[in-house]
Amino acid sequence: MVDMKPPDIPNQGSELDLLRSFLNYQRAVLIDKASGLTDLQIHARLPPSTLTLGGLVNHMALVEDDWFTSDFKGDDLPDLWANAPWDDDRDWEFTSARDMPTEELFERYTSAIERSEAILDGVSDLDQLSVKTSRKGEHWSMRWILIHMIEETARHNGHADLIRESIDGSVGDFPLVT
Repeated sequence: MVDMKPPDIPNQGSELDLLRSFLNYQRAVLIDKASGLTDLQIHARLPPSTLTLGGLVNHMALVEDDWFTSDFKGDDLPDLWANAPWDDDRDWEFTSARDMPTEELFERYTSAIERSEAILDGVSDLDQLSVKTSRKGEHWSMRWILIHMIEETARHNGHADLIRESIDGSVGDFPLVT
């Protein structure tokens, strides 16, 4: 099973290091929420929602690749996303996860994180702008992307917490301050 320990978040440091630490913390929380479950459990729903832990893991893998690889760096999405039938199913990353084994979902997410981290290793200035632009034609700064990724991952961790609690009663996350 995937084991991603939460990082020690320093009380001081560069803005880039602090933002990366908080994002890695949120990533570790999601992996922890979805870990230790059977394939049946990772695909369990908390009605009336159709969200599953597997769908959230797969969605966040896509979000990592979309923001860092595609939008920021300007590269094509990896084939697993580029070849998806988005026209037939806007929520394909959620619905297709229902048919994926747990290990495949974790592999997708951890691989996307590795690609994102490799891109971040090349960033020295948080004001560096994305290659792609918004619908308004504006570029995103890496600062904006990191803050958004922290927000998006944390928001989905709230969903994951509720789903996991409904499966086996497990709640909470790692202590932020040690």
